[in-house]
Amino acid sequence: MDRRTLLRISSVALLPQLAVAQPRAGRIVVPFPAGGATDIVARLLADPLARELAHPIVVDNRAGAGGSLGMAEVARAAPDGLTLGIATVSTHGVNPVVYRQLPYDPLTDFTPIAELVRAPGVMVVHPGVPARTFPDFLAHLKAHPGKLSYGSPGHGSTGHMAGEIFKASTHTFIVHIPYRGAAAMLTDLIGGRIQVASDQLASALPHIRAGRLRPLAVSWHTRLAQLPDVPTFAELKLPANNEPSWFGLVAPAGLPPEKVRTLHAAARRSLAVSEVKARIEQLGLFAADSSPEEFGRRIRGEIERMQRVARLAKLVLDAP
Repeated sequence: MDRRTLLRISSVALLPQLAVAQPRAGRIVVPFPAGGATDIVARLLADPLARELAHPIVVDNRAGAGGSLGMAEVARAAPDGLTLGIATVSTHGVNPVVYRQLPYDPLTDFTPIAELVRAPGVMVVHPGVPARTFPDFLAHLKAHPGKLSYGSPGHGSTGHMAGEIFKASTHTFIVHIPYRGAAAMLTDLIGGRIQVASDQLASALPHIRAGRLRPLAVSWHTRLAQLPDVPTFAELKLPANNEPSWFGLVAPAGLPPEKVRTLHAAARRSLAVSEVKARIEQLGLFAADSSPEEFGRRIRGEIERMQRVARLAKLVLDAP
């Protein structure tokens, strides 16, 4: 037998061993397009999480239908710990209460793993609005009912719900203009085609610093270091508007308890990596620290909160 034949036989004999040696890749399903805050957080966590779990992890963007397509993908996956998803206020709070039909149940189709980050919100106006403070804006709004418009990333989005909560809390009327995403909304807000929006601090802050938008109030438990002169909604006696957004890690329902514990611990350690912590802070986000049970209670609480808002706004949408 010549040397070439021997090498060929040896290589073929090694193939089953190599196949066994290669760990199966896991994935984090992001139910929104690449480039947004949810996507950035998932990509920040992918590498340290892969090291913790000793297998590769890819970020899988499955955008569409307000996050419903991606979450349905997670719900259908095997509960083996390899498929994870990024749950948000939109996917697990808003969508379940505003859509007549949804391809998943937020409570029974998922296993909560860990709340990852909380995202402060900020109400911003175009600089052309003749109000430099929230009280001034409220007085202007009441003096001109129906003359101003607020933008949101779409029907049923967290920005839409924030606007409805604001209207109900302040007994004002402001016209809702839905967009296909936050980027288009911000473009029109900066251009003055709409006057006000509620957005995450992470995406609004660069425009605030550049003077393209004026902040009036933030949704957080204290004033933010990035905007120390801007009051919280709680300070303004509007506690219903003071709830921030959040992102969390979920798996399909039926995940064994030992895998839940492993994934939760790995997520916590990944969030503690210095580079991850620094980048999260740069984005205007705050790392969360909760048990799987606490995260499950947050999801249930968010659904109840959004049910109240949807009833108030009489908001019911067709299937996403």
